[in-house]
Amino acid sequence: MESPNLPSWTTKKDRISVLEQDRALLSLMTTIRDVNTSDREFSSAVEKVVRRLITSALNHVPAEEYTITTPINTTYTGVRFTKGVCGVSILRAGACMEQALRDTWTGPLSFGKLLIQRDEETGIAKIYYSKLPASIPNDIVLLLEPMLATGGSVIKAVETLTANGVPEDSIVLVNVVSSQKGLDVVSGRFPGLKIVAAAVDMELTAQNYISPGLGDFGDRYYGTCS
Repeated sequence: MESPNLPSWTTKKDRISVLEQDRALLSLMTTIRDVNTSDREFSSAVEKVVRRLITSALNHVPAEEYTITTPINTTYTGVRFTKGVCGVSILRAGACMEQALRDTWTGPLSFGKLLIQRDEETGIAKIYYSKLPASIPNDIVLLLEPMLATGGSVIKAVETLTANGVPEDSIVLVNVVSSQKGLDVVSGRFPGLKIVAAAVDMELTAQNYISPGLGDFGDRYYGTCS
């Protein structure tokens, strides 16, 4: 039975991982959350956090032992990955995570795009644009979405990926800040999904903003705050 004193994600560590909350990360997260941080400082700090997230997420790509010969004619047994990676951005904010994936992953790589917005009348997330590579069912898919609040957009994204032949357990959500509610909803709906986050916030406001959160991620990253 789950302890009532622990966040539910801590009982699912095989599927949900949160980056080590070391001082380097906490310093970056402090910069990201600060209302007085400029757009350029915000994007610079985000990119450093995302690189750590991508590195952690790539641990979910399957690998096999691989022996090579070193320059001094001795052998070394390491690993090589056995699958390619596809990064799928939930637009617009998710696109800011693509460059870190390009810089970090050295194997076969492709990208897809999803535009998901909530219908103002029904409150239901809808797909407005989807462009996915034909090879995506064979890859490990990193679903790039910086903020996980209620989980509606992520649920629609995962439904779209699985409808296009991607196994649920081949999808890794890469996320900067999750709400506890969002983690519960998404992990409950998709038990095979993996999630890698930099932070988990316990509260949502009445308007479903993550609290303490960091504001509108896309506006702050792209400098479009009013």
